[in-house]
Amino acid sequence: MASLPQDADIVAALRAGDETMFASLLDAWSRNMLWLARAYVSTDDSAQEVLQDTWLGVLRGLAGFQGRSAFKTWVYRILVNTAKKRGASESRTVPWSSVASPTVDPARFRDGHWKEFPAAWPDPEGAALAAEVREQIGAALAGLPPRQRAVITLRDAEGYSSAEVCEILEITAINQRVVLHRARAAVRERMEKYMERRA
Repeated sequence: MASLPQDADIVAALRAGDETMFASLLDAWSRNMLWLARAYVSTDDSAQEVLQDTWLGVLRGLAGFQGRSAFKTWVYRILVNTAKKRGASESRTVPWSSVASPTVDPARFRDGHWKEFPAAWPDPEGAALAAEVREQIGAALAGLPPRQRAVITLRDAEGYSSAEVCEILEITAINQRVVLHRARAAVRERMEKYMERRA
């Protein structure tokens, strides 16, 4: 897919009713937006509705876009706010134990360093193993609390910077670092266990 034009050109095209530009944005961004929405709602259908509501919100709010942030960041902020509202209406809760538990077993450290480095992950052998690994990573991400899933998705899948994630999710830099660390540690722990079972 060809790269998208600059924000000013995207916004001008959308304001002029350019359906081709809108379709290009849908193709380029919707898949990852759907994954991020799923971090806040309880079903895939709800995530689809959040995505639809987000794009409607983008079109309705287009006249108010002032360019103080990147256009994609503005769209993602609408997505997160829409998903949060939907998630709250679904009365979704996160058990306290998932927030308060240590990220890595303290017994694995001595004097602030690893006692033993985690086992190296083998290179995937063939398409079947690669698909299985992707499935395990997807399950690990799906099992994270919504905030952790949102942060790790934006940072590691979407490639947003720490500052951009803070802006989209309206969290502090310290909070973003802690949440990202916990999310990565949880995914790493699950993948280590998976690799140990395969060995």
